[in-house]
Amino acid sequence: MRPSPHHARRARGLLGALLTSLVSLAALLTTASVAQADTTICQPFGTTTIQGRYVVQNNRWGTSATQCIAVTDSGFRITQADGSVPTNGAPKSYPSIYNGCHYTNCSPGTNLPAQLSTISSAPSSISYSYVNDAAYNASYDIWLDPTPRTDGVNRTEIMLWFNKVGPVQPIGSPVGNASVGGRDWQVWSGNNGGNDVLSFVAPSAISSWNFDVMDFVRHTVSRGLAQNNWYMTSVQAGFEPWQNGTGLAVTSFSSTVNKGSTGDPGNPGDPGNPGGSTACKVTYGTNVWQGGFTADVTITNTGSSRVSGWKLAFTLPSGQQITNAWNANLSGSSGAVTASNVGHNGEVAAGGQATFGFQGSSSGAFAKPTAFSLNGTACTTA
Repeated sequence: MRPSPHHARRARGLLGALLTSLVSLAALLTTASVAQADTTICQPFGTTTIQGRYVVQNNRWGTSATQCIAVTDSGFRITQADGSVPTNGAPKSYPSIYNGCHYTNCSPGTNLPAQLSTISSAPSSISYSYVNDAAYNASYDIWLDPTPRTDGVNRTEIMLWFNKVGPVQPIGSPVGNASVGGRDWQVWSGNNGGNDVLSFVAPSAISSWNFDVMDFVRHTVSRGLAQNNWYMTSVQAGFEPWQNGTGLAVTSFSSTVNKGSTGDPGNPGDPGNPGGSTACKVTYGTNVWQGGFTADVTITNTGSSRVSGWKLAFTLPSGQQITNAWNANLSGSSGAVTASNVGHNGEVAAGGQATFGFQGSSSGAFAKPTAFSLNGTACTTA
């Protein structure tokens, strides 16, 4: 992640001896294969490759104390984690496994960097093993940049905090809650001096999950921290320890990036893989009264090909809460919201429109959302 890598009695006697030797040889071979299965890395930036497609890195950069990881064919485990750093600052390391490019080291066969507009979906899975006698987070990182860079620090970092133990917190400050990928998250936004960071913090520990990385990318675009012509350069899963960390493990990891132009037909039945041109304009009409409002939203397809299945992402201003909706399925009712089509309005021809609406409560001065993105692409507003 940061700078900012596993013949009567004699014959029976001879046969017994031979069997004993074979058993001993088998035991030696088994022991050898077990020993060869794990690769121990203690070098600060040491790496190795597993499954012929992922890179595992020790990535110890915030302390001079020793850190070692045992790399298996499915992940890694921290076997030594000396030293500690203050929990109100940066962590001491980010041992992790990744798909993509990190400081010029690209994983074998990766198709990253990839422009966001060409990625139809990015399914991933991760399983963690936790300990309690440490201060750390379990972090899944998604890196985005305006250029297809393979080195250095990217412009925007998306962090998914699957777990946190001890008095540690994300960069920046809380900016609300959001439902992304079917889960609820507390969202933090900030800058670490080198890049923007948008963090999604799980309310309780998640040990394993299968999800689409693009759900978080689209949400980030809707907040203006990335654009659809930017590039995804890597996805990484591991731990940020501040104190201790021995025993923490990634027990499995997978990452696939499916390429497909946003002009492709897509699969209308798969909301995670909407297709069609995503050039768009949004009209947001409101009727406001003391303590409440309604919003009528019109999406106009300004592209040259049809849209088959859509997701419109936007952020409601503070104090607003959706109570019911029509002609759309909503993910989230305050803060970051994603509206997706229902059965009868998922197909939007070039030049055509889709409409939906909702009613909500409000407090304080009323305001409209400032930005919308359709299937990951920023829309103009009318």
